[in-house]
Amino acid sequence: MIEQEHSQRSRRGEGRIPVAILGSGNIGSDLMYKLRRNSMFDLRLVAGIDPTSEGLARAKEMGYSTSADGIDAVLEEGVEVVFEATSARAHQAHAPKLKDAGIFAIDLTPAKVGPSIVPCVNIDKASLEGNVNLISCAAQATVPLVYGVSRAARTSYAEIVATVASKSIGPGTRQNIEEFTLTTQKALMEVGGAGRSKALIVVNPADPPLIMRNTVYAVVDEDADDDAVKASVFEMVAQVQKYVPGYRLTVEPFRRGDHFMIGVEVEGAGDFLPAYAGNLDIINAAAIAVAEHYGNDAIARRLV
Repeated sequence: MIEQEHSQRSRRGEGRIPVAILGSGNIGSDLMYKLRRNSMFDLRLVAGIDPTSEGLARAKEMGYSTSADGIDAVLEEGVEVVFEATSARAHQAHAPKLKDAGIFAIDLTPAKVGPSIVPCVNIDKASLEGNVNLISCAAQATVPLVYGVSRAARTSYAEIVATVASKSIGPGTRQNIEEFTLTTQKALMEVGGAGRSKALIVVNPADPPLIMRNTVYAVVDEDADDDAVKASVFEMVAQVQKYVPGYRLTVEPFRRGDHFMIGVEVEGAGDFLPAYAGNLDIINAAAIAVAEHYGNDAIARRLV
């Protein structure tokens, strides 16, 4: 055990956690920029399956090691954390291999192999698993709002509509629309606390592209305390803004009959992707928040 710990530390390089990105599309490329400015991580590898990928070429230009051998290259690199940015089907095949290798997997696909995590709601669960799922960009934007309502008033039903720019989503997301919708819908109940739920995704082809916008509809009990619900939602918005500064209310929570309505937009940080692609920015920011939580726990365990 001591020799293994020493070996892990020696691989780190100045105490940083060695990580890899699996997937060289828009999400993987944006993650590179976010990891580049984060002193906790040492990005050892960016892997994909297309040797002509623009993402791999970009990573190489930035000085990172790259490979078109996909999961096999990641397993050979000896990293502690992998950011899975491929597809739901691919991650279902990769997950057991990553588990056997003892690599902590942060899944940015809707594969739902591990527990659903929304950092501002249930990040503590992330350290208990070897594989965690970030559900979808829509879930990262709307689950905090539904949770904000449900923790202040019993919420029998929640419905969300997420509108994203067509130019902000790549082929992987388009292939996963059905999984994307179903995992988001389940997360509104499992993480958000709603009794029943529905998730609708709108891919808007407008040009110039529109910023990500989300609408939440939440049915509450008749005796719900309006002020308590509003305060709870405002507090959740503040929590999300700690890791996604471009997250802001467009419609403050208001009650109409038996339900609350809330509107929120997400402006991206512009690290690699344009600002309108807040949908990709929020799930990547959530991934970094989970990785930091894992890193802090790992460092704490090693100091004991």
